[in-house]
Amino acid sequence: MLPLDDRDSLQRFVFERARVRGELVRLDASWREVLRRHPYPPALRAALGELMAACALLSATLKLDGGALVLQIQGGGPVTLLVVECQSDLSLRAVAKWEGDLDGLGPEPTLRGLAAGGRCALTLDPGPGKQAYQSVVPLEGLTASEILERYMARSEQLETRLSLAADERRAAGVLLQKMPDTGGRATAAEDGDLWDRASLLLRTLTRDELLARPGAEILRRLFHQEDLRLFESMEVRFSCRCSRERVGGVIRMIGPDEARALLAEKGEIMVTCEFCNETYVFDPGQTEAALSGGRA
Repeated sequence: MLPLDDRDSLQRFVFERARVRGELVRLDASWREVLRRHPYPPALRAALGELMAACALLSATLKLDGGALVLQIQGGGPVTLLVVECQSDLSLRAVAKWEGDLDGLGPEPTLRGLAAGGRCALTLDPGPGKQAYQSVVPLEGLTASEILERYMARSEQLETRLSLAADERRAAGVLLQKMPDTGGRATAAEDGDLWDRASLLLRTLTRDELLARPGAEILRRLFHQEDLRLFESMEVRFSCRCSRERVGGVIRMIGPDEARALLAEKGEIMVTCEFCNETYVFDPGQTEAALSGGRA
């Protein structure tokens, strides 16, 4: 096995004797950067962290080629929106919206309890000029792991197992996925029971272990009797795609009449990114430059 770097990294691995792949992700500074920019209540913080870890895990199973995977829980309540976006380079950003006080839900509400009546949507954005793909299903299950496992089975026909956890310091997760049968005959060396065995072993991993133990120790504890092949770990980081140029594009999109009406009312145009909480201010001269397509 190769050594695991636990700090903001994703580790891919495969079982040599079965069509089963896996990943382990640890979000440290990348997760804390999300929390630094938004003071989420503890009940919501855990759910968002688990979804952030899950989005990184799922995106690493895809060939995004410059695109992004967007995971959303939407339309429920009291949490009305949870969004995580992962780019092809494993840069992440996340945001959540809610209404009212969440304390009445208890100290550890389930994701379904937070977003009752909501839906789970995964959007695969392959990049500029390409057709995006989205699949939406009702929330089936209580936790983020259960909801996403059932989503993958229903929408993607992929058997998937997830273990997710998050606190104020770290978000982490492990994914197992049974790869599609290529249609050939199984060889004598293949272990037909490995998927069921690995799935059961993953269920023994506790939240505290997932958050506290080093990644190499987790894999050794779970799968020390299996033949694993590890790939080079990949860096995961927080990054927001907002910029002054993008906001200028939004001003051009709303048009000169509405932009000048906002200036007349407030003297400036102020836009705050919902993901990173960065605020961009445009005075009249900068607004006119944005409308004309110049640097604002």
